Amino acid sequence: MRYVAPSTLEEASAFLLEANGTGRVLAGGTDLLVQLRAGVTTPGIIVDVKHIEELMTIQDEDGGFRVGAAVCGQELGEHPGVTTAWPGVVEAVELIGSTQVQGRATAGGNLCNASPAADSVPAMIAAGATVAVYGPNGRRELAVEDVPARPGKTNLEPGELITSIKLPARPAGSGDAYLRMTPRTEMDIAIVGLGVALTMDASGTVSAARVGLGAVAPTALHVADADAALIGSKLDDEALERAAEACRQACNPINDKRGTVEYRTKIAGVLMKRAAKIAAERAGS
Repeated sequence: MRYVAPSTLEEASAFLLEANGTGRVLAGGTDLLVQLRAGVTTPGIIVDVKHIEELMTIQDEDGGFRVGAAVCGQELGEHPGVTTAWPGVVEAVELIGSTQVQGRATAGGNLCNASPAADSVPAMIAAGATVAVYGPNGRRELAVEDVPARPGKTNLEPGELITSIKLPARPAGSGDAYLRMTPRTEMDIAIVGLGVALTMDASGTVSAARVGLGAVAPTALHVADADAALIGSKLDDEALERAAEACRQACNPINDKRGTVEYRTKIAGVLMKRAAKIAAERAGS
């Protein structure tokens, strides 16, 4: 197994392409190192991307923010612009491990690890986030929900890596929130995770909505039917129930000792209603 620390995207892509599917990117390493020690993965090459400046910065862009794929959760949580515009996304990222882990773990790594239960992913889906991808054929953009293909696998092509995450400009009168359910209160994996982003007009009517749902299917989901149930409503009980039912219908969870299919499905609806109310409060403020 080789370790390399390239300083350019071109070098990083070339190393990954040369590895022919056996390369792994090292950003924070909070998933990769655990997998190495457990023998879950044995890469031919580890490509440390923390020496590539583009992946280590947070930049203002078009009223929103472009977050480098190797920016750690602690840095993201201390950024005043991001925490003000997208508190739900920050809440989700800050649930990745302990305080010590936060100094290493990255939203880019959380996404590329492709766990259905990744906390940051439903929140980024709700925010309408996209990712910039670099590879042998140049650059392209993907919606966050299009990155995971199945547990542990992404839709990235050979030699490609994510360089940044784009959080769009937050419209006036908008807010977001992320909630999850875990068997324990701290440092556990979600059995359901749900993010909501809302935009509300002066009358309190929802003019735009996005709902991201995690841990209840092979990949995190954008629940468009829940969006539709919320748009045009004043978040009355009927609209919230329709959105909750859309989330329940979207569920295709596993059944294990951490949570049954029935429980996970029910909780998806419960979190939908709770997160929408929090997002609405933030939109009003």
